[in-house]
Amino acid sequence: MTSRSCFSAAVFVASAVALGIAAQQPPAQPTPPPKQQSEVAIVIGSGDPSLPPKIAVPPFIALTNDSETQAAATTIGEVLWNDLEFEKEFYMIPRDTYRTVPSPTSIDDVPLDRWKELGADGVLIGSVRKTPTGVTVQFRLINVASGASAMAREYSGSATSLQINECRVFAHTIADEVHKEQRALNGVARTKIAFTSDRDGERIRGPLTDRGISNLYMADYDGERQRRITISKALDITPVWSPDARSIAFGSWRSGYQDIYVLFPYGDGVLQNPTKGNAARQNFLPAFSPDGTRIAYTSTGDGNSEIYVMNRDGSNRQRLTNHPSIDVTPTWSPTGTQIAFTSDRTGSPQIYIMNADGTGLQQITRESACDRPTWSPAPLNEIAYSSRAGGGNIVKIFDFATRSTRALTEAIGNNESPAFSPNGRHVAFVSTRAGKEQIFTIHRDGSGLRQITRTGTNRYPNWSR
Repeated sequence: MTSRSCFSAAVFVASAVALGIAAQQPPAQPTPPPKQQSEVAIVIGSGDPSLPPKIAVPPFIALTNDSETQAAATTIGEVLWNDLEFEKEFYMIPRDTYRTVPSPTSIDDVPLDRWKELGADGVLIGSVRKTPTGVTVQFRLINVASGASAMAREYSGSATSLQINECRVFAHTIADEVHKEQRALNGVARTKIAFTSDRDGERIRGPLTDRGISNLYMADYDGERQRRITISKALDITPVWSPDARSIAFGSWRSGYQDIYVLFPYGDGVLQNPTKGNAARQNFLPAFSPDGTRIAYTSTGDGNSEIYVMNRDGSNRQRLTNHPSIDVTPTWSPTGTQIAFTSDRTGSPQIYIMNADGTGLQQITRESACDRPTWSPAPLNEIAYSSRAGGGNIVKIFDFATRSTRALTEAIGNNESPAFSPNGRHVAFVSTRAGKEQIFTIHRDGSGLRQITRTGTNRYPNWSR
């Protein structure tokens, strides 16, 4: 990654973002140089600590007149507004009020008095310019009261990064950096959600017309840029991201029985089969440890579904549970010292936790039926899971600090397979509330419900770190 500095009315921290290969590689994460002692960090506030800062994000300025640049400028501004609104750290001034403010011709020509009339504490203004080798995107976050630049960046990308789908990465990058610098929050705009779908099954079935087919897909956190990442005439299910977001473990019947595989969606590795199972020893439901060195999973290797753990390469396989009932769906605690799982050893499926060596078993739910636990990331210490309610399921959250449980979703349709976002503030889950099973996201307080898939039947979401 290359970087350079340039000076205008504000000092820009320049970072090259390799967006021309976004379809094959995750977006680069530019790192600004450390602040010098003479630099003063400006954090935009509302003047009232109990209220979030009011931020405006007007359309980015297209500095070249071609239609591609103009479309990219519009898209970046809209996506950035949505990214910032998603985390609820700012009060986002509605875009339909911006028409009262004159459009600037550059990011150094901002009518701050007009933004002050709208009550803005900050305004994030940006530009897009096509260059002989690609594209340059700049932005400034301006303190409206003082006129000082709180943040300024410049990014460069290849010519393909101007395309509507690819230019979204500029917005996601800016949003994450603004959240980090202004609110000390790790945003999720650049994260991915992996899931399974049968949307392309019909055209690849061939002679297997009597067998259901699903493959793995991935999308941006907001459901955009969905793409297929496995192609097989089999069931590929239950994807889980590694902590470095470079690989995905999943279960598949591609060998004629359930087994665990690890793929590298960005092309930096070949498909792996660490469990090397067979018809008698089937393996499924993998879960990476927080440090990425181990995988917990379910196996029938000793004749019954039990929880096992192994090194990532398949070595050092250890059985953790030993009970005639079924033990499935392991998930690691944020510290990697405990594992939660589902067991029907008391007659109905319930959520249990144990130490990572299999000791210290505890039952944490006592409900009609529970399944699919997922442990939150640090610093939270919660488990989301599906719970039977009426004729279907809802998603609940168990809080270890208070030993209490709360409902996250309403009993509309069937709701299951929850997965926390990497900052713990959001949950992805599957629901039939719109008809077929689809992926939704929701804030951990139960607000902000969004549907992010609509094509085919979609299941088993998992959020990258």
